[in-house]
Amino acid sequence: MAQMNVSLPDGLKNWAEARVSEGRYSSTSDLVRDLLRREQDYVTKLERLQAAIDEGLASPATGVSIEDIVERGFTRLA
Repeated sequence: MAQMNVSLPDGLKNWAEARVSEGRYSSTSDLVRDLLRREQDYVTKLERLQAAIDEGLASPATGVSIEDIVERGFTRLA
């Protein structure tokens, strides 16, 4: 596993150490890994959402109203 040194302001360092002392993480390194994984997941989801939006904007108009789309969605969930 690669190592990385990170400098934090005292407030963030104290916050991270408090999460560890609460038992939420086994170490500050564990906390940082979790936060980075969450950020990675968030960015991936955001990229997929943007791709879907771009695809929708590039597609031709269908003549279906937003009300019809919402109704189909509720029907699928039922």
